[in-house]
Amino acid sequence: MGYCSLFLLLCFPWSFLITGTHQLQSSQTQVLLQLRKHLEYPAHLEFWNNHGMDLCYLSPSTQVNMTCQDNVVTELRMTGDKPVKVNSFVGFAITNITLSGNFSMDSFVTTLARLTSLRVLSLVSLGIWGPLPDKIHRLSSLEYLDLSSNYLFGSVPPKISTMVKLQALNLDDNFFNDTVPDWFDSLSNLTILSLRNNQLKGPFPSSIQRVTTLTDLILSGNDISGKLPNLDRLSKLNMLDLSENSLDSDLPSMPKGLVMAFLNNNSLSGEIPRQYGQLSQLQHFDMSFNELSGNISASLLSLPSISYLNLASNMLSGSLPDHLNCGSKLSGSLPDRLTCGSKLQFVDVSNNRLTGGLPNCFTESGYRVVKFGGNCLSVDLHHQHAESSCIDVPVKRKHSGGKNMGVLVGVLAGLFFFVVLLAFGLVMVRKRYLSRGIPEQHLLHKAEQDKSVAGFSSEILSSARFVSEAAKLGIQGLPACRSFTLEELKEATNNFNDSSILGDGSYGKLYKGILENGTQVAIRCVPSSKKYSMRNLKLRMDLLAKLRHPHLVCLLGHCIDGGGQDDYRVNKVFLVYEYVSNGNFRAYLSEDRPGKVLNWSERLAVLISVAKAIHFLHTGVIPGFFNNRLKANNILLNEHGIAKLSDYGLSIISELAGNCGENGEGPKSWQMARLEDDVCSFGFILLESLVGPSVSSRRDKLALDELASCNSHEGRQKSLNPIVLATSSQESLSAVITITDKCICSESWSRPSFEDILWNLQYAVQVQATADGEQFL
Repeated sequence: MGYCSLFLLLCFPWSFLITGTHQLQSSQTQVLLQLRKHLEYPAHLEFWNNHGMDLCYLSPSTQVNMTCQDNVVTELRMTGDKPVKVNSFVGFAITNITLSGNFSMDSFVTTLARLTSLRVLSLVSLGIWGPLPDKIHRLSSLEYLDLSSNYLFGSVPPKISTMVKLQALNLDDNFFNDTVPDWFDSLSNLTILSLRNNQLKGPFPSSIQRVTTLTDLILSGNDISGKLPNLDRLSKLNMLDLSENSLDSDLPSMPKGLVMAFLNNNSLSGEIPRQYGQLSQLQHFDMSFNELSGNISASLLSLPSISYLNLASNMLSGSLPDHLNCGSKLSGSLPDRLTCGSKLQFVDVSNNRLTGGLPNCFTESGYRVVKFGGNCLSVDLHHQHAESSCIDVPVKRKHSGGKNMGVLVGVLAGLFFFVVLLAFGLVMVRKRYLSRGIPEQHLLHKAEQDKSVAGFSSEILSSARFVSEAAKLGIQGLPACRSFTLEELKEATNNFNDSSILGDGSYGKLYKGILENGTQVAIRCVPSSKKYSMRNLKLRMDLLAKLRHPHLVCLLGHCIDGGGQDDYRVNKVFLVYEYVSNGNFRAYLSEDRPGKVLNWSERLAVLISVAKAIHFLHTGVIPGFFNNRLKANNILLNEHGIAKLSDYGLSIISELAGNCGENGEGPKSWQMARLEDDVCSFGFILLESLVGPSVSSRRDKLALDELASCNSHEGRQKSLNPIVLATSSQESLSAVITITDKCICSESWSRPSFEDILWNLQYAVQVQATADGEQFL
C-alpha cells in the first residue's frame, strides 16, 4: 500500500503538467490558415506558414495578436496596412486599396464562425469589402467586435441583435448606407456603440434610450435626422458624439454623469436646457454650428469640471452673465456670485448675436482661450457687428407677409449681397485664369498623373470628406490662411537676412518676419519633395491650412517658389506661421535657466495641451496626421503661457517623413528608426519633463534605466528634476511615470493611445490638485 501511494504521489505532478499543456486544436489551426488565404496572404501573417509551431505561442506583433485558452482561440486581433479611406465606394474591389475581386465576405465570415469560442474579434484596415452577412451572429460568444476602417456596405445585420454577450460594437469608417438600426435594446450588455463615419440615414434609433448599460455612444459623421429623444435614462453614459448629422430637434435632457458631448454640425434649435447647468461631470461640450437661440446661462459657464465649451455659429442672443467670479470658490455668503468653471481652458461663443461686455472670468485668466468675434459685443469692435443687427433679429419679418417693410429691406440687402459676391467671383476668376502663364487645366492634368505619395493621392487631397468637420475646431476668430508672394516674404525678412534666422533644422531654416501691416510672423523655408507637382502641392497646402486647434501654431499662409513661369515643379515652400513669442518648452524645464522655471502643475498643463493637439491631428482629419516629429523645443509658449505645437504635419510636403533627429541627431540610436512615432516621441517629452532637458540627446538604454529607477523613492530623489520633486505629489508623479514607461516601450503594439495618455495626465492633475488643496486652472 505504501509503494502504491508513493507511485501515485510521483505521478500526480506529471499528470498535472500533461493536462495543463494545451496544444491548439488542429481544426482551429486550419481555420486560421484558411483565414490567411481569404485575406490573400498578407505579409504580416507570413509567420503562420510554420506548420510545426503552435500558433498560440507566437509572440504578438503590432499587427497580429492572438490569445488561446483551453486549446481554442478566444481573442483575435489583426490590423492591416490599408488605412486609406476613399471618397466614394460603390461596392466593387479597388486595386491596391481593398482585397481583390475574388474576395467573398460571406465565405470569410463562414470561416470565422468556426472559431466558436471567440470573445474578442478585431479586424481593422484589412481591406475587406462587401455586405456584412447575417451569419456573423454565429459568433455567439463575442463580447468585443471591431470591424472599423474597412469597406463594408449595405445594412448593419439585424442578427447582431441576438449576440447578447456583446459589450462593444465598433463599425467606424465603413460605408454602411442603410437605415440606422433600431434593435440595440436587445443587446443588454452593450457598453460601447460606435458607428462613426458611415452613410447611415433615417431617424435617431429610439431603442438606444433603453440600453442603460451604454458608456460610449458615437454615431457622428452619418446622415441621421429627426428628433433626439431624452437620454437621461442612460445613467452610465460618459461619451456622446452625434456630430455631423442632420438632427433638427430641440436639445434633449442628458444623463447627469455625462463627461463629453459633441452635438456640433447639426440643425438643432431652441434654447439650451437649464438642466445642462447641472451636469457636474461635463468636461467637453461642443454645440457649434447649429441653430440654437436664447441666452447662455451662468450655470453652464460655471460647471465645475468644464474645460472646453464651444457654442460658436448659433443664434444665441442677450448678454453674457457679468456676475461670474473666475477662479474663486463659491461662498455661502455670496449666493448671487457664480464661479466660472475653474478648469475652463477654451470657450468659443463667436458668430452669435451676443451684446454687452465680457465677464471678467473671460479676460483675467492667462490660461484661458476665449473666442468671441462675430457678435455685437462692446469689446474688440473691429471683429464685432453693429448692435442693431443683433437686437433687431428678423425672425418674425420672414413670416409677416408682403406688405411688411422688413421684406423690402431684406430683398434689397440680399440683392446687394449678391452683387458683391458676383463682383468678388469675377475678380477671383480673372486672377485665377488670366494672370497665370500656365493653363490651370494643364496643371490639373499633371496632378492627376502624380502617384500617391505618403498615402495622400490627388483625389483624396481634393476631397471634401478627407478633412472631417472636426478639423474646424478653433477656426473661428483665427485669420484665414492665404497665399503670399515671394516679394512679400523678402520684404518681411529683409531679403531673408541672416539676422532674421530663428533656427535651422531638418525641415529648413526658420526666419522671423514683420508683414506690411506690422504682424510678426515666423517663416519656415521647406525644401519641397521633387515628387510633387505645383497643383498637387497646393492641394497639400490647402489641407494643412484646414488644421485649426487652440494648441497648434496657426498657419497664416504659404508661398510656393516654382522657379519660373514654365517650371511645373517646386523648388521651395515657405510656410508663414503666427509668431509665438515666449520661447519653447525645453527652455522652461532646466533649473539653470535664468528666469521662470515651470513647476510640476505648469508642466502638466503644457503636456495636456500638447496631447490634445496631437490627438486632434490623429483624429480630426481622415486619415490622421502621424509622425509629427515631436520634440520639446517644438512646443512653444505664447505671452499668456498657452502651449502650442509647431512643425506639425510637414511630412506631407517634405522628403524627410521617415527621418528622426535633427542636425545629425542619430536616427539609429536605440533603434529609433523603427520605434519613431508620435506616442514614443511624446513619451520622451514626458521623460524630459520629469528629469530635465539632458534626456533629449539620450534616446538610449541609459534613458530607460533612468526612468526605471524612478519607480523607487531613492531613484526619484536621484534622477528627477529638483523642481519637479519639490512641487509634485507622489501619486501624481507615479501616474506620469507609469504612462511615460508605456509610451517609450520598445514593443510599439503595447504603447497606449492618446486617449489613454490624456486620461492619465488629467488624473495626475486631479490628484496633484487634491494634494495642493486647491483646484487646478
